[in-house]
Amino acid sequence: MDTKKLRQKILDLAIRGKLVPQDPNDEPASVLLERIKAEKERLIKEGKIKRSKKTTKTSDTPHYENVPFEVPKGWCWCRLEEIAYVTSGSTPNKESFASEGIPYLKMYNLRNQKIDFDFKPQYIKAEVHNGKLKRSRTEVGDLIMNIVGPPLGKLAIIPSSLPQANFNQAAVLIRPLLYKTVLTKYLFYYLSEMSEINSISTKGSAGQINISLTQSQNIRVPLPPLSEQNRIITEIEYYFVLINNIEQSQIDLQTAIKQTKSKILNLAIHGKLVPQDPSDEPASELLKRINPKAEITCDNAHYTQLPKGWSVAPMQILCSLIDGNKQNGIERINLDVKYLRGERDYKTLTSGKYISAKSFLILVDDENSGEVFKTPIEGYQGSTFKQLSINENMNSEYLLQVINFYRKLLRENKVGSAIPHLNKKLFKEIKVSIPPYREQQRIVDAINKAFMSLDTIMENL
Repeated sequence: MDTKKLRQKILDLAIRGKLVPQDPNDEPASVLLERIKAEKERLIKEGKIKRSKKTTKTSDTPHYENVPFEVPKGWCWCRLEEIAYVTSGSTPNKESFASEGIPYLKMYNLRNQKIDFDFKPQYIKAEVHNGKLKRSRTEVGDLIMNIVGPPLGKLAIIPSSLPQANFNQAAVLIRPLLYKTVLTKYLFYYLSEMSEINSISTKGSAGQINISLTQSQNIRVPLPPLSEQNRIITEIEYYFVLINNIEQSQIDLQTAIKQTKSKILNLAIHGKLVPQDPSDEPASELLKRINPKAEITCDNAHYTQLPKGWSVAPMQILCSLIDGNKQNGIERINLDVKYLRGERDYKTLTSGKYISAKSFLILVDDENSGEVFKTPIEGYQGSTFKQLSINENMNSEYLLQVINFYRKLLRENKVGSAIPHLNKKLFKEIKVSIPPYREQQRIVDAINKAFMSLDTIMENL
């Protein structure tokens, strides 16, 4: 289930008046708007807020003709600044900052539609907050929206834990002039829908998109009656609680699936996933073919938890990490991580370490060191890889599942400070439980069958 699209659909229905029924007894939004306009004029007259320079007096508000969509009877269209005080943030000089004082919000503090001031907190002096930056002082319940992106239109409501705060120039403050609690929530959900913000955004230098303070003030808002706003908010929050529960259930199930896969691998490498066949050739014979001189622990001499016929050997006997042979003058695809993950189209090189199609590459320089890829075509080995050469006497798919089982161990024990990379010594010393060859194939088949079912469940969440 795509819960993001579901949320978007609920918001879309809400702002078009289709989420809850209209009540003909509700006071029309036009009456509400006139009441708010009168409050705005009073605040301007008393000097508590200023009239924006690029807009007319509220009594001269034009008729809205080119609106995005029709609204129900009793609703009306208005501009954001007609129902709220909208102002931009401020940029203090270096001397304004202090180790403690008034919290100063930057856009990285707007996370997941909430204010996260614990993330990289900054403070300004109280005299700056009440002096030069007086215009951008926030109040509890104010709505903050970022106007520089991407992303554009991140939103958060100032919580009670921040009774005083200020914010930077990449955002605007939206403070409803009346009925603040209801209107702030309604505007939060309306602006979350994003269509109006995206339609007026402009692209600046270096791909940056933004909307100006004036554009923010002139955002068109479909205004329902106040009573209907309350019903809309209640309905949205009801559905969002259900969606949150669905998402948490999905996360819990995804975690359970990962744990189940890990358990399946654990059972597999301990001989508990499929039954043994006494007619299978013992793994000790297989290992003699791999390396007759190698010291092999076999037939439960030191590993009594393993089934009869199994053996144990270090990883370095079963596979090796090598580089392809250097070649020049031939154009081939660069088999790097992003290409192999399908994150970008191929790039070509005219020289590099050649690797044939259907070879195994193991990632050695990255956070995900230990991840193995099978090359779809021939090409040049990416710089963050080593070729994983598996002895032909081993079932390669079985050994790959063993490596997969130890991925967490390899990730947690990377070496190197500048660029953490695979601990090759640890990798080579991993003790591999080795079943008879035919049992290796039965194990691989059982793992694939189980993983296919689990992956189907994951894809349908």
